[in-house]
Amino acid sequence: MRDTVAAIWRQESARIVAHVARLVRDLDRAEELAQDALLAALETWPRDGLPDKPAAWLMTTAKHRALDHLRRVAMQARQEEALAQDLQTLQADVEPDFAPELIRSLDQAADAAHIDDDLLRLLFIACHPVLPPASRVALTLRLLGGLSTAEIARACLQPEATVAQRIVRAKRTLADSGLPFELPQGAARREALGSVLAVVYLMFNEGHAASSGADWLRPALCEEALRLARVLAGLSPQESEVQGLLALLEIQSSRLAARGDAQGRPVLLMAQDRRRWDALLIRRGLAALARAQTLAQADPAGPGPYQLQAAIAACHARAATAEATDWPAIVAAYDALAARFPSPVVSLNRAVAVSMMSAEQGGGPAVALALLQPLREQPALRDYPWLASVEGDVLARLGRGREAREAFERAARLSGNAQDQALLRARAAEL
Repeated sequence: MRDTVAAIWRQESARIVAHVARLVRDLDRAEELAQDALLAALETWPRDGLPDKPAAWLMTTAKHRALDHLRRVAMQARQEEALAQDLQTLQADVEPDFAPELIRSLDQAADAAHIDDDLLRLLFIACHPVLPPASRVALTLRLLGGLSTAEIARACLQPEATVAQRIVRAKRTLADSGLPFELPQGAARREALGSVLAVVYLMFNEGHAASSGADWLRPALCEEALRLARVLAGLSPQESEVQGLLALLEIQSSRLAARGDAQGRPVLLMAQDRRRWDALLIRRGLAALARAQTLAQADPAGPGPYQLQAAIAACHARAATAEATDWPAIVAAYDALAARFPSPVVSLNRAVAVSMMSAEQGGGPAVALALLQPLREQPALRDYPWLASVEGDVLARLGRGREAREAFERAARLSGNAQDQALLRARAAEL
């Protein structure tokens, strides 16, 4: 039962925290009240059994905790009589959904352009420009992605202690700033958009390839990230990078069903049954990419990182078979990405693409191995399991079995995901 509670909490915690935060206007308090609901479930469900709708049970319990808190605050502060009357209605056996009325009584008039979506509202709050960019990413992954500090640290290639400090400081900054818990408008929205996109991207990546735990995939995170990307695309239809991110996530989502076999074991890209790829999502992704490319033509800054990554994903999506993949086009896209947005991970992915090219095209495993050597000196990749994994793959293709086995074993030790560890150890065992 505890495992069941934990699994349900992992899926629903973001919605619960977001809803409670809209009521109490305090992120720390919202997390505390949501945790109270979790503790209540751990006490009640083993005794009474799993409720018919466990997510609704958690949400209702957290809302009751929030409303109790608001009642105490209202009584202590001697709020206006109208608010007191609203709170009095909670004495009824059937609780009314009075959140919109409460928000109107506590906050300024809502802008007509606001989206009635608690998760999106919380996303923009956590990404407010009052916070440093790195803190926005860490806080939002914590609140909306439900990730642990260790998972966020792995996703951001940062020390765990650094991430923990960022989250604490971000909450304190938001509490001290007195920011309204509503969607930003005008210039403030555009300023916050870049951080929002980064958060949605990292959220999807954690779902697409979980950094820890027993499951290789966390589909709920992918679905939530894709949903938020679609909402953002509707909110900012003229932003090329919003369309680029949407294109990337649509195309990557199209492969989710093919990323595992019947036993739930990982299936890597080149071995996937492409008939299982979702053609509708691919079409949606390619359409979003076309919109992004059209918009980027009018932008002096040119294409952004999400659009360039979407172009790489599109190369895979357009290939009917693994052998038909246009690797030179993928390398060219990585060259453009590295020129404008250099990072060690981009260089690593480019090396993988080079390894797949033929010798006549200027690639192959030997060329890729030379590209991997300087990446070993990059601090951000020192404990990155996929550098060791790529080294193992390249060395194996060069016939250097002992070195390849050691590289795969090193990658397995560095990985925090049980499925990845099993896959990497299996590859080592084959050698």
